[in-house]
Amino acid sequence: MKSKFFTESLLILDFGGQYSKLIARRIRELGVYSEIIPYNTPLTKILALKDIKGIVFSGGPSVVTAKDAPSIDPGIFKLGIPILGICYGQQLTAHLLGGKVRKGNDREYGKTTLRIDGNSLLFKGVKKSIVCWMSHTYFVSGLPRGFTVSARTRTCPAAAFEDRTNKIYGVQFHPEVMHTEQGPKILKNFLYLICGFKGDWRMGDYAKEQIKVLKSSLKGGKAICALSGGVDSAVSAYLVKKAVGNALHAVLVDHGLMRKNEADEVYDLFKNTLGFNIVKIDASERFLKKLKGIADPEKKRKIIGTEFIRVFEEYAKSIDALDYLIQGTIYPDVIESGTESAAKIKSHHNVGGLPKDMLFMHIIEPLRDLFKDEVRRLGRSIGMPEALVRRQPFPGPGLAVRIIGEITEEKVRILQEADFILRDEIRKARLENSIWQYFAVLTNLRSVGVMGDERTYFYTIAVRAVTSVDGMTADWAKIPHNVLEKISSRIVNNVPKVNRVVYDITAKPPSTIEWE
Repeated sequence: MKSKFFTESLLILDFGGQYSKLIARRIRELGVYSEIIPYNTPLTKILALKDIKGIVFSGGPSVVTAKDAPSIDPGIFKLGIPILGICYGQQLTAHLLGGKVRKGNDREYGKTTLRIDGNSLLFKGVKKSIVCWMSHTYFVSGLPRGFTVSARTRTCPAAAFEDRTNKIYGVQFHPEVMHTEQGPKILKNFLYLICGFKGDWRMGDYAKEQIKVLKSSLKGGKAICALSGGVDSAVSAYLVKKAVGNALHAVLVDHGLMRKNEADEVYDLFKNTLGFNIVKIDASERFLKKLKGIADPEKKRKIIGTEFIRVFEEYAKSIDALDYLIQGTIYPDVIESGTESAAKIKSHHNVGGLPKDMLFMHIIEPLRDLFKDEVRRLGRSIGMPEALVRRQPFPGPGLAVRIIGEITEEKVRILQEADFILRDEIRKARLENSIWQYFAVLTNLRSVGVMGDERTYFYTIAVRAVTSVDGMTADWAKIPHNVLEKISSRIVNNVPKVNRVVYDITAKPPSTIEWE
């Protein structure tokens, strides 16, 4: 963990909370390098990390009083390193230090009024009453010896507590989510007033560090980069090119599931404008053949992940470059595919979909610990063109996860045309920079319609558009009705076998951004 570019770090012990990485991201935004490790990391390993100045216990889905609840070595409280427990982390702190945790009569989920007591350093400069984000059924009902309450809600008598002498703090709410008022201020107080961080973490420094690591890791070998044209793979390719130049072989696999004209556009941009050593492989026929008759989304992702690797292997063999495969995996891909302590939401083709018998000796994922907004900042810091940095996310499986049910050539053509119209109308309305991601979905639903006085029984297209910062949470975009009307009218009038358009107004959570 020791680095030339930062000299102090914060550890986050992950107890399986979906917000664990969001904690890390918020802390990095405040100028402190943070790293997530499993909750059951031996204390000896933590002791070996000499640059640790603070520790956070994340939330999690477990009940601390359960027999098999995840726990830690209580010796961690004697290290003299400031600790902040969040949600499950607060309850675990209380439980291990002699306090009491019990099930509440009322659950608290969502926005709750937090009333702050006393003069806690954690809440220095924070209003005495704020809205916070709660997500719990159990709560701390009895304090450990030496602790005092610093904040409460209507149903949670110890929404925050502390042992100021030993610098151990706990909050039942989530200061890392944007719904908590002055959440960044609370975290900043912990970092700078309690832990004593200087704040020497910068994205530009991270870029320099990654380039240095890549030069060392690749060791003069040839590297194959999986390039889709999306921002993640583009930044990965750009970063590796900075490190090894033309030893990087960018491979654009046209699996027949890209957006209309996209394969040619991406190839031209990277080949002729950016000067990449790149090849384009048309593998559409083989991908569609492998996907024939497959409707289950998890099977689709795994088939696509495997087939991508096979295409890359074939090309790598032809140029004797089986040493390294570069992928644009980012942390939301990892967390949604399931970690040791977090539940699996869906497998990503570049995480859970990789075959175990692939021939590449090493997988290099330079963005694996970053969120989408951090990836964009990294791209800017290494001089990528702004138009490329701002490209909206596009999943590696492409339209395969936007076609519900079995994939056919006809369905791909229908969706390509509908998606092209959607993107064109968003561009004309000058909304492309205010919407984080927007795309069309070909549902497996067909319904009755009337076109030219004749009955139709055609497909329904769903439009999905969201606003977000990191991809872990998102809200549906409030597109003006007149723009939605133009989108619907053009799709129905110009795309064969579509007679209905609907708009998805669901946030993430409870849904995901992609439909599959």
